[in-house]
Amino acid sequence: MKKFNLSHAMFNSASFTLYQDADFTVETFTYPSGVEALKLTNHRGYLTVLPFYGLMIWDAVFDGINLKEKDGFTYPRFGQQITDTYGAFEFNSGLLASGNPSPEDDHVQHGEFATARMDHAALLIEDGQLTVQSDYEYIKGFGDHYLATPSVTMFADSGLFDLNMHVKNLSHAAPMPLQYMCHLCYAYVPGATMTANVPDEAFQLRTSVPAHVHPTPEWTAFTDELQASGKLIDKLDDASHYDPEIVFFSDDLSKYTDTAEFRVELGDGHTFLTKYPTADLPIVTRWILYNGDQQVNAFALPGTSTPEGRLAAKQAGTLIMLPPQAEKHFHVQTGLEK
Repeated sequence: MKKFNLSHAMFNSASFTLYQDADFTVETFTYPSGVEALKLTNHRGYLTVLPFYGLMIWDAVFDGINLKEKDGFTYPRFGQQITDTYGAFEFNSGLLASGNPSPEDDHVQHGEFATARMDHAALLIEDGQLTVQSDYEYIKGFGDHYLATPSVTMFADSGLFDLNMHVKNLSHAAPMPLQYMCHLCYAYVPGATMTANVPDEAFQLRTSVPAHVHPTPEWTAFTDELQASGKLIDKLDDASHYDPEIVFFSDDLSKYTDTAEFRVELGDGHTFLTKYPTADLPIVTRWILYNGDQQVNAFALPGTSTPEGRLAAKQAGTLIMLPPQAEKHFHVQTGLEK
């Protein structure tokens, strides 16, 4: 394996080819906001990743298909929380807390890590695969202390890619709370059909209303019907009812399968896939939104808990308390399967 350490000096407004071989091309550039980016290209398409900013994936395009949701952000922007730059295809929600905080929570939306400024980043190259890996040390006086090491791996001639997150509690004395969600903001494709290797009955409609959701009478009537029927939305054929958002939470999916597989059949022979072990990521969220500004079918958001904040996770018994010096690893495979 070859390793290339990345530095901020490698990035400027002009695109620069940093690495190229028979399988991959890696280009560096900087967005108008100053956010540094790597464009990773194989024979099928490309990923644009932000190596020093949460290791977000900003864009994902394979076989000419844009995997990312439609939103109002033309490029990433530095901010204190993910809503300041809510245009990424994928971001890491967590790690001390995740999801939408309740009024009693004291964390930002989707946690402190989503917009973390990474300490180091590197490019790892081996036969048939290309990885961008970053690390971030979080420390507070009289508070939590951890090392997070996320990575994104692209494969030659594949529209699928791997996402990994490794977390170590660096404290020698205190456990740390841990919540994680791999937040995948997939495109809304009209008429697409969603399938999974877990039963529809494993899902329940979210009945709580977060602060960012503003119900309308029509939306309330529709969600009342959904709740009464117990139906899971698995076909994108009703865009008029997805504003505000519709959200479903799952049970513990490890009861049904060791490896969850969620697909979106686009109707043209192409398929989105998200696949992961349920022992580490037992809860999945489905988030659908369609309006003039944002169109998203987040058909599978793997997580350790529902995205309702740290206190909700604690009350549900899904908040992980990572012992001193203990480590936890999360893995997700996703992308364009065919």
